[in-house]
Amino acid sequence: MKDITFKAYAVTNEIDLNKIAIHCGIPKKFTWEEPLILKGEALQMILRRKVDDSQQVLIFSFGSIVFVNDTSKEGFLAFVRYLQAFEPNIDENVDDRYTDDYSLRTNAPGHTELTDEYVVVTEIESFHPELIATVLAKSVALEKIEEQLGKIHDKLENMIDRLDKSNLRLGKKELARTTASIMRHEYNMISYIMILDKPDITWTSSSAGEFYDRMLEFFEMNDRYAIMKSKTEMLYRIMDGFSTISHSTRGLFVEWVIVILIVSELVLTILQLTGWMD
Repeated sequence: MKDITFKAYAVTNEIDLNKIAIHCGIPKKFTWEEPLILKGEALQMILRRKVDDSQQVLIFSFGSIVFVNDTSKEGFLAFVRYLQAFEPNIDENVDDRYTDDYSLRTNAPGHTELTDEYVVVTEIESFHPELIATVLAKSVALEKIEEQLGKIHDKLENMIDRLDKSNLRLGKKELARTTASIMRHEYNMISYIMILDKPDITWTSSSAGEFYDRMLEFFEMNDRYAIMKSKTEMLYRIMDGFSTISHSTRGLFVEWVIVILIVSELVLTILQLTGWMD
């Protein structure tokens, strides 16, 4: 069998698969756990060119798309323009930022071999393409979130620099926006990508389950997830520290205002008693 090529892109945070399915005339309601697979006439309509039976595009609800046996930039741009009708926030320029190329090869008789560029199996099974596409889709989506986490770290570093310079004024809005960014990052990582969730086929086929687990391990998905989870918890601890400092600063300011008011009242009372106010 001919080698199968894959090219994965992370283009946004979320894609509504059901809207696309309805537009393509696919009578099925999709859940978060399964991708929408477009091929044949539906794919030809989107790309506006002829496609062969081996070509398809898998769309994942967490914002990734994977092209099978089609790595052309023209195809990607045509597909992104189509998606923009449903998800206007998708940017065409993301293709060079969060992508991964991979291929599936056969070597019979032989054994499964995983590398950075391809996987070799004895015989290509029906579940191989979808499981490879799923791992690639999660990997590039996680790469996108890892970069977003770096931006949050940079922002917190700037806030720490301000504290080093004795600038203790941290506004509520700034703290709220930063906390919201951390929460959004965690939500994208856990709810959207669903790194810990397995495709349904892995529960019914031991071969599929074993292959999927090996792919996850090779791409270090669980380790990357654990590292990002740990970093997220650290960010929350830092934000708790910022909130404590901010509350203490505001509390100290209020206390000084109260002291000044009390002193002012005492001064006025003394002046009245001594006749200075007459």
